[in-house]
Amino acid sequence: MNTPTDHTPAVLSYSPVVLSVPGRPVDLEVRVTAPVTGTALPVVLLSHGHGGSHHLSSLNGYAPLAQLWAAAGFVVLQPTHLSSRTLSHRLADAPGAPFFWRSRAQDMSDLVDRLDAIEKTVPQLAGRVDHDRIAVAGHSLGGHTASLLLGARATDPDTGEVVDLTEPRISAGVLLAAPGRGGDALNGPRVGWVPFFRSTDFSTMTTPALVVAGDEDDSRHFTAVGPDWHADPYRLAPAPKTLLTLFGAGHLLGGISGYDAAETTDENPGRVAALGRLTAAWLHSRFRPGDPGWPAACEALTTGDGAVGRVEST
Repeated sequence: MNTPTDHTPAVLSYSPVVLSVPGRPVDLEVRVTAPVTGTALPVVLLSHGHGGSHHLSSLNGYAPLAQLWAAAGFVVLQPTHLSSRTLSHRLADAPGAPFFWRSRAQDMSDLVDRLDAIEKTVPQLAGRVDHDRIAVAGHSLGGHTASLLLGARATDPDTGEVVDLTEPRISAGVLLAAPGRGGDALNGPRVGWVPFFRSTDFSTMTTPALVVAGDEDDSRHFTAVGPDWHADPYRLAPAPKTLLTLFGAGHLLGGISGYDAAETTDENPGRVAALGRLTAAWLHSRFRPGDPGWPAACEALTTGDGAVGRVEST
């Protein structure tokens, strides 16, 4: 398998940055991971999944991916959403519990609103962030959050309201093992947990996005469609979209949510490293048109006998 070089630039990680948000039942806490050097750094807002672990679904998770992206030149912001199990004992009866699907998207807009404060709080970061180049990424339930920010719509099952949470300041997105279409495709035993999945409409998701799906990610608790369900945001959304299908990958895509995490069924550090390189290269291609990193990464990692996956685009 072809993987990125072992040399990794130094990064810094700072947490928590604590932000008071009017109307939010608890403060918004954020981890910031950034390269030690460099200026005009683009931002990636990373939305955690729900998961079976407590602390991985918070600002304390996704270190493998956050560090890879920071080393590639991004400032990564990881909020602890209200759906985090670290908060469940305090928010079990709060409106929107347990998944807080609308609040999760609002968290990301709040982070964009407060970029100045975040930049000034984190040591060595002031003056180094590009506020005009912002992307969102999300894994699993976080992928649903990211899709809403990129323009997908959903109907609130409690009110019947069609909800538009598009964030126009976000210009690119990465959906990692994100939920697919609703309707008849949702026929698994746990569909009742996530009624807001039923109405997801990708036809309005116009912001450019890279959709990442594992070819062994069979979410039978939600659907009988099989791993292809996670490719729906690519197939059902308007161009430009890119699909990266990772060979042999399950729902944790090799282990993106944490090092040696018990919930990872397909642990593969090489796959995570390749995913980090490919996603970072794709993001750079959106922020710096003509950047050669994306075709180079695709040539190195998705062709030949050692290919980690395949890429297709609309």
